[in-house]
Amino acid sequence: MTKKNKIAQQVAGKFPYRRGLYEKPNKAKPWTVRQYAGFSTARATNQFYQKNLAAGQTGLSVAFDLPTHRGLDSDDPRALADVGKAGVAICTVDDMILLFDKIPLDKMSVSMTMNGAVLPILAFYIVAAEVQGVPPAKLSGTIQNDILKEFLVRNTYIYPPAASMRIVADIIHYTTRHMPMFHPISISGYHLGEAGATIAQELTFTLLNGIEYVKAALATGLKIDDVAPRLSFFFGIGMDFFMEVAKLRAARELWAEIIKKQFKAKNPKSMMLRVHCQTSGVSLARQDPYNNVVRTTLEALAAVLGGTQSLHTNSFDEAIALPSELSARLARNTQLILQKETGIAAAADPLGGSYYVEAMTDDLIKNCKDLMQVMTKQGGMMKAIEQGRPQQMIHEEAIKKQARLDEKKDIIVGVNDYQLSREAPIEVLAIAGAEVLQEQAARLKKIRGQRNPQEVVTALQALRAVAMQEKQIGLLEKTIAAVRARATLGEVSKTLEDVFTRYSTTPTITRGVYEKTLQDKKNFQAIKNKTATFKKSTGRAPKILISKLGLDGHDRGAKLISACFLDAGCEVVMSPLFMLPAEVARLAIKEQVDIVGISSHAAGHNLLVPAMISELQAGTLDKNIAVVVGGIIPDQDKASLMARGVSLVFDPGENINNILEKTLSLLPTTIGHNQPH
Repeated sequence: MTKKNKIAQQVAGKFPYRRGLYEKPNKAKPWTVRQYAGFSTARATNQFYQKNLAAGQTGLSVAFDLPTHRGLDSDDPRALADVGKAGVAICTVDDMILLFDKIPLDKMSVSMTMNGAVLPILAFYIVAAEVQGVPPAKLSGTIQNDILKEFLVRNTYIYPPAASMRIVADIIHYTTRHMPMFHPISISGYHLGEAGATIAQELTFTLLNGIEYVKAALATGLKIDDVAPRLSFFFGIGMDFFMEVAKLRAARELWAEIIKKQFKAKNPKSMMLRVHCQTSGVSLARQDPYNNVVRTTLEALAAVLGGTQSLHTNSFDEAIALPSELSARLARNTQLILQKETGIAAAADPLGGSYYVEAMTDDLIKNCKDLMQVMTKQGGMMKAIEQGRPQQMIHEEAIKKQARLDEKKDIIVGVNDYQLSREAPIEVLAIAGAEVLQEQAARLKKIRGQRNPQEVVTALQALRAVAMQEKQIGLLEKTIAAVRARATLGEVSKTLEDVFTRYSTTPTITRGVYEKTLQDKKNFQAIKNKTATFKKSTGRAPKILISKLGLDGHDRGAKLISACFLDAGCEVVMSPLFMLPAEVARLAIKEQVDIVGISSHAAGHNLLVPAMISELQAGTLDKNIAVVVGGIIPDQDKASLMARGVSLVFDPGENINNILEKTLSLLPTTIGHNQPH
């Protein structure tokens, strides 16, 4: 029998599940409609959830703010500018209780995007359910708990890789014993694609991460048929429509083969790759943003045709600011219209059998197997991540993509072609950060004053004792006990940090990829000529510091622009992540840079950038270090930033040549500038 005939005979619901997990779709209960959301405080987010559930949403997906991700209480000095900005602030179990007020947790599937501070957040959820009278066994949903992806691209880690993997395995072990309806991990390709990975890289690295998690869970004494049915996956869906459909089909087949052949699973449920999908954030454009509604609709359609079990649709204004209530409603209704009005949920794998889609699926499977073989021969995914190899591969693909956009080899309507002559203003959501911080600080003070201090100390000491025993299971169990005593997220995280240490890294950047990818180098060469002229005049190359400020770890843009400045002939210093304004200013002064470039995507710019400029001016004599900012900056914030010392503000999607030319025009012309102070 030919391969083509074998594929034609495959059916949904049978190994290797290329055509779907279930033979017949459940028309009465199609994919779960989720909306990834968190707004400032638990109270405000709860109100938003209740509105959404009343309007047709069928599952909750919680977005936490950056301090929560990084294991910091809202009143921690490092958290102040980011509290409540990119999600909901959750510092205590009382916050979690309020978050789910009047939402029955025995009936509601809850997805929580949390990795670094996963122990206290999951413990808060379990104890909040207890307060409702719901035992752990009745909880359903998922917690992301995918720390390898954080080391690859997203950077909201807290502890080193080995300790972090121990936490992942501990959670899988606990939930396997006590939470049979809950998925303890969502192995995520989404963020890899957002960082620049090709579809083959996204799929390969995600499945390789899954293999590492299976091994870690089995090392705790669990069996493969206990572990594998509990795993779930999370993929991003971009604009390459048929390839995204093929990706989900290939993912199911590859994973089924891995679990059956490599791990010898017997239970058919062990071989099923269950998947949540989210439409792409990086495909959303700041320019002509209503086009994003169309992009998200097409991406959502691809996810459904590919067989997703759960879906989140991004809001059209996310490249401008945090989603507004209007944009979130449109995003949710996009799913409802697809689900209720189109009939596309009536068939499993409706594109199955298409020569085009089947050929794409076959090619993708082959490419992934080839890349898996290379990574396995080099020591596996953990070793590769520690050495930075997959990070480098993803970074290089992001640079190549940018070069293609700049030369219009790839077209984004309204961004690099068919642009509007004038953009209409968009109403965006603004978070009152000072008010959120004040409310959270007051709640923390109250809880610390009402709890029994000795009970907290005793519970945290018990957690520390388990953490110090390298292979001992019980981290989540002891965290739950500490949370019942009203230990805060920051206190739990600090207890573990004292044992595991806090992990940090400086992003690495690549020279030569951008320039090599360009086919027409005329404009770029003109910029290189300017930097060469500067070097000839001053005896040194122009020097720029690129930094993220605060707790924002999304560094694709910062690394990309750093690579382009390098190719243009500049000397580039890239700061470590998660620095305070004063720390960045001191680094700029120490390195004697000409320009500081700040990349911001998490709404903390209004506080962080002016604070950095004040520190910069206080520490220099000539005050001539220019500051530029790029990222998600609402229009109403640009004038304020420039009034406070920012020279240039760049939007997402801006042509790299324009960024380089405008930024380098700020260079000083005197040789004596920036001598040591």
